Amino acid sequence: MIYKELIFRIKSSEDYHKDLLINSLSEIGFDTFEEIVQGFKAYIPSDDFDQTLLDETIKLFEGSFVFSYEINTIPATNWNEVWESNFRPLIIKDQCHVRAAFHDSRPEFPYEIIIDPKMAFGTGHHQTTAMMMEYMLEIDFSGTTVLDMGCGTGILGILASKLGANQVFCIDYDAICFDSSIENALLNHSENIKSLCGSKEVIPDLSFEIILANINRNILLDQIARYAEVLTPGGKLFLSGFYKDPDLTMLIDVAKANRLNFKGHKIQESWVAAYFVKDFL
Repeated sequence: MIYKELIFRIKSSEDYHKDLLINSLSEIGFDTFEEIVQGFKAYIPSDDFDQTLLDETIKLFEGSFVFSYEINTIPATNWNEVWESNFRPLIIKDQCHVRAAFHDSRPEFPYEIIIDPKMAFGTGHHQTTAMMMEYMLEIDFSGTTVLDMGCGTGILGILASKLGANQVFCIDYDAICFDSSIENALLNHSENIKSLCGSKEVIPDLSFEIILANINRNILLDQIARYAEVLTPGGKLFLSGFYKDPDLTMLIDVAKANRLNFKGHKIQESWVAAYFVKDFL
């Protein structure tokens, strides 16, 4: 898959200006962001790139602050070289070691995950994935049935399996992510993971004790009602892929309307992960 890379340069003393731009770009299909000095890089599959939609989106910010951008085309053949040269081992809460196959094993950690991300999102290095993993290491997965929505590489589903989940369903609408989650489950000998390609329509009609969804605000808002349908009373829902303002309040309101009670949140560099529990009533 060929990607478009947009490099934004921002002249502003307010950090939230960058966040506003990133949030708006995520709403029109940009799925990966990388911070740089005085700006950021944004990525979108070339087939999803719409110049007219981009122009309409950034026009909303003209006059509020000064920014510029340039567009590059990133051939698919470059992505493996990029992640392999930049992918460094990661440790989450001194418990989980995330590495690629070419890194040395660290058996002193209770949990180790091997990830070959290729072009799929999710190595644990992004703030949203790291916060979700932190939440996971704080709760009991023993014997649970788990749903991982927007699974990317399958890293969260794999950790759920290693934490003792009985059965894990990994779902992503992107065919590359779907294939990646299958390959990574095999790499980690996580035989209780089933990967499905699609969106909320492929969520099995089962009862899940834990649901993990690291996507973006708009998709989460659209899918929360379905999560509530399949989440057991007292079940836990963890969400990430959004910002605090105004995203968190919007998500809390929709969750509450679906009997999902807000329990708390984590923040890393403006990104948020939130925790909900379903009513018993």
